[in-house]
Order: sequence, then structure tokens, then C-alpha cells
Amino acid sequence: MEELIAKRYIKAMVNSSDTSSFENIAAVFSTLADSFKDEKFVNIIESPDVSKSDKSSILLDSVKSANSNEINNFVKLIVENKRINIIPAIAEAMRKDLANRTKTYTGTIYSDTSIDDKVLQELSDGLSKKFDSNITLSFVQNDFDGIKVDVEDLGIEIDFSKTRINSQMIEHIVKAI
Repeated sequence: MEELIAKRYIKAMVNSSDTSSFENIAAVFSTLADSFKDEKFVNIIESPDVSKSDKSSILLDSVKSANSNEINNFVKLIVENKRINIIPAIAEAMRKDLANRTKTYTGTIYSDTSIDDKVLQELSDGLSKKFDSNITLSFVQNDFDGIKVDVEDLGIEIDFSKTRINSQMIEHIVKAI
């Protein structure tokens, strides 16, 4: 639900700004969304004892360094409509929209064995070429029996499991007999 509301809020921002200014706005909201990881900050923002004007001034002080009337007005609108709690969803929607605008995505490779940086770069280059985008992959070692590539924003998930390959080979041999 928050995601749908966030998309409606950023729709006007997307239409009224170019890519570079939207990148700045997205960076500001990403930083602001990180504030919601702090329990004390969330307690203050969600407290019914704190007035709207105090909440507004707290958030405006947080984005003061951006020196943007557009961001200030956006924050005021969010506070006025009692939508402060969707700021993290707004930041995530902005990040996704920006990734789609610039065709720059990040993904993760999961495997139980380590992967060389050269192989990681080759996989990134191959996927980038295949999807006509700039895809950057990072490696996470876990207990997955094989290799799994996940680029969430593009909806790409590729995996090769050793156990699945073994079972398919056995099936193929059984069918051949």
C-alpha cells in the first residue's frame, strides 16, 4: 500500500525534474530514509505528542543541506498529509525509477564457492550487453549449492544448482536406456 502511495507522490517530481536534479532528490530522500532506521528518530516522528510543525522542522533541518525549495515543499506536503511514515517507500520508489531512467542496476551473485573478480566483471559485462543496461554485480558467499545471479530491479534470476543438474543428467541417462 505504501508503495502505491509513494509512486503517486513521486510522479509529479519525476515529471517536473530532469535526471540530474532527480538524482539529487533521490539521494536526499535515501539519506532521509536511513534516518528511519534509528529507533529514537522513529519514536519522535511517530509520537502524537510532537506537533506537525515540530516534525516538519525536524525533517526540514534534515534536508537543509540540499538547499532546494522543491525538496522543502515536498517534505512540507508529506507532513501536512500525515504521510511521514512512507518516506522510506518514497526513497525506494525513487531509487527504482532512477535505475530505470538511467538503465543502471545492481545485482547479487550467490554461491558456496568464491568467485574471482575477473569472472564477476565478465558476468556483469555479459548481462549488461544482453539487457542493454549497466549492471553491476556483487558477490555474496552463502550455502547455495551452485551459482545464482539476482538483479531484482530487472526481474532477473538465473541459477544453476549442482543437485538439479545431477538429477537432470540422471533423468536423461534413464530416458536413453
